[in-house]
Amino acid sequence: MLRPLSDDLFVLDVPFRIGGMELGGRMTVVRLPDGGLWLHSPVKLDAAARSAVDALGPVRFLVAPNVMHHVSLGDWAAAYPSAKVLAPAGLRKKRPDLRIDVDLSDTLDVGQSPTVELLLTHGIPKLEEFVFLHRPSRTLLLTDLAFNIHDSPSWVTRTYLKLCGAYGRLAPTWLLKSMVKDRASLRAWRDRVLTWDFDRVVPCHGQVLESGGREALRDAFAWL
Repeated sequence: MLRPLSDDLFVLDVPFRIGGMELGGRMTVVRLPDGGLWLHSPVKLDAAARSAVDALGPVRFLVAPNVMHHVSLGDWAAAYPSAKVLAPAGLRKKRPDLRIDVDLSDTLDVGQSPTVELLLTHGIPKLEEFVFLHRPSRTLLLTDLAFNIHDSPSWVTRTYLKLCGAYGRLAPTWLLKSMVKDRASLRAWRDRVLTWDFDRVVPCHGQVLESGGREALRDAFAWL
């Protein structure tokens, strides 16, 4: 169920369909130095997923990386009541039913550092997405900012992404670009992230990019 990318970084890939498009979904699990687990974008909780996660260690953090990726968060929060739930501030208004323990911020440190660094993607307020750097494995975690879909059985998916110029490469979609309200702020975010030391990129939708991640991210946001 869980695929290792490094000694302390694992992914769980699941099917995900929206608006007639097959995008696939992914949860990323970081094992912290104390053995606790940090879960990015939790996917559907079932017995197999829970068993795989429990085999790695105790769940300490559940992270909603933006205001869109929250559908399964409540189930995980209920299953792991001692885990801290981290989410963008905007999710409190969108999902008042959810238990949210800590609002994500650029200065947040609730036990992950120096393992995980985070940064709000400024300029896209409707998304309120945070990106994360797993320092030990030099891995950047993205959610909806860019997909990396190289093949799909869905002609709808292939057609849409080709029209976006986002098929077969790491790239944002037309929808993401339409949500940008401040290009200068987003450009500053891009430049800041490009100072981070990463090579691998793990998006929530599409293939894991094992190397060349900094160059791919630079190319993906060159339109700014």
